[in-house]
Amino acid sequence: MTVKLKPVAQQVIVITGATSGIGLATARLAASRGARLMLIARDEEALRALATQLADQGALVEYAVADVSNADQLQAAADKAIARFGGFDTWVNNAGASIFGRCADVPIDEQKALFETNFWGVVQGSMIALAHLKQRGGALVNLGSELSDIALPLQAAYVASKHAVKGYTDALRMELIEERAPVSVTLIKPSGIHTQFVEHARNHLDVQPKLPPPVYAPDIVAKAILHAACTPVRDLYVGGASAAMVTFARRAPNLYDRVMSRFGIASQRTDEPPRTPEGNQRADGALRERSGQKRRVLESSLYTQASMHPRQTVLLAAGAAAVWMLARYARSSHSRV
Repeated sequence: MTVKLKPVAQQVIVITGATSGIGLATARLAASRGARLMLIARDEEALRALATQLADQGALVEYAVADVSNADQLQAAADKAIARFGGFDTWVNNAGASIFGRCADVPIDEQKALFETNFWGVVQGSMIALAHLKQRGGALVNLGSELSDIALPLQAAYVASKHAVKGYTDALRMELIEERAPVSVTLIKPSGIHTQFVEHARNHLDVQPKLPPPVYAPDIVAKAILHAACTPVRDLYVGGASAAMVTFARRAPNLYDRVMSRFGIASQRTDEPPRTPEGNQRADGALRERSGQKRRVLESSLYTQASMHPRQTVLLAAGAAAVWMLARYARSSHSRV
């Protein structure tokens, strides 16, 4: 079955983890493109502030306080979206968090709690969304990571959860294809993104952690998510670095292990003392897309742009090649005169 998706301007989009980072950037971009929104997050103050902000700009917005690890709260949010808008067209499972620390230093209960959000939150969100989308048609967009395909030291639980999200998403997609369900299922796999990922993570290192370079702007991920909302696509890497790292790991796994055992650890450590041993704090009501850490941030990704628009990329490449050949021919002709 060919899945047909509406333009973003005609959609109702549900976003979990909507009040910071990628979720916030996606909500703002979707609102600017005319989508109606159901915003889900744990912090009611931040949700209310964001809903007011977007409504003042002309968007139609509803919100629901929910922890994605709580299926009843997620179901109530879905029911609220249906009651307000008559349904929804895209569901984005975005909420997530990490833990920094060596495997032996991270308590098991913290790892289980991370899976409740990163994995079970996606599973519960997917099941709730599909109960509606299989009848109406639409898109399910799950947030994975480049770490869905490869590993990185010092974030083992996060890596494992994102591998699990990929495995679940891929298996779910296969089942929906067999059922001929009118639902597109996309896994978004970002590189390191300049959000409050580090600030919200639990930290068991003796220093303040950081994301390894390169780091990309969150609005690049937001554009990829909205592309998946209106264009059926299996998966999307956000940032050329993610695709490059996965290729490296697949073609030379032993070398990748040795390189990452050294540089993967060093690249996640700063010279600063840890700011908070707890981390993963609830939002303070502020709406922040980006991290407070000062570093170079890539504001665009030609790789991701080309992945989203392959036909245009081929045409541009062909056009550039033609111009180059004509210029070369003109210079050659001139030199013979």
